[in-house]
Amino acid sequence: MSILIDKNTKILVQGLTGKTGTFHTEQALAYFGTKMVAGIHPKKGGETWTAGEGAGEAAGTELPIFASVAEAKKATKANASVIYVPPAGAGAAIIEAIEAKIPLIICITEGIPVMDMVEVKAKLDKSKSRLVGPNCPGVMTPDECKIGIMPGNIFKKGSVGILSRSGTLTYEAVFQTTNEGLGQSSAVGIGGDPVKGSEFIDMLDLFLDDPETESIIMIGEIGGSAEEDACEWLKEQAAKGRSKPMVGFIAGRTAPPGRTMGHAGAVISGGKGGAEDKIKAMEDAGIRVSPSPAKLGETLVAVLKG
Repeated sequence: MSILIDKNTKILVQGLTGKTGTFHTEQALAYFGTKMVAGIHPKKGGETWTAGEGAGEAAGTELPIFASVAEAKKATKANASVIYVPPAGAGAAIIEAIEAKIPLIICITEGIPVMDMVEVKAKLDKSKSRLVGPNCPGVMTPDECKIGIMPGNIFKKGSVGILSRSGTLTYEAVFQTTNEGLGQSSAVGIGGDPVKGSEFIDMLDLFLDDPETESIIMIGEIGGSAEEDACEWLKEQAAKGRSKPMVGFIAGRTAPPGRTMGHAGAVISGGKGGAEDKIKAMEDAGIRVSPSPAKLGETLVAVLKG
């Protein structure tokens, strides 16, 4: 089991013909034959893209390019799309995927204007599509499917669900749980922008339902109230008998108020969004908070040993 994606997921690439799209699509094809089925480019419909040496054994794989997402979905029966479109056009690319009724949309692009994302959010809320991102590393299910920019070589099939606002700390949690022999069920980077698709609660709900996810690592950061909201929600779920062992971490503990740190959403304003409040919320919800990002795996092993 896994959440969101598995070996049967069929993926469209919006922005395939660019340098970033090409590189990461080749990496995906090389990862257990992730099913990348087509590219989208409004001016290159009818052309073909060919994977280079970066795709390993899948080098030479040809993907058709369609002028629109709707056309590509109809031809390939794709059920996911990944977006590597530059910031100015990424909001429109997400909306195109929503309008084509793609069930899972993963946007890697960083720097999308906030007003574009407000428009996206309004469309998303009226649809049945699920958006992960933007400004995120993507989603991985070990040995099955890789969507986004996470390095496949650090993953190991296992039992830990990993959920993070920070891309680099996602990799840190993956690397440590691999080294501890626990492995991962799936890993999801939800991104650090203030306006985004999926929040912690959306993913925690899926991990709690997944029988093969036996424990969860949740990595938050300063700014906003998503972590506190998730902790309140987790307390409500625990009261209903829905809970799993969890380890947490909050990045940005030393950040000065009013300063954006790393992500656009990582800013403390109006006395809200501070690290200490988030850490307290996690502890109150029964989450063991790791003392440092270097001890995520170690802390989880200690929790599991009781």
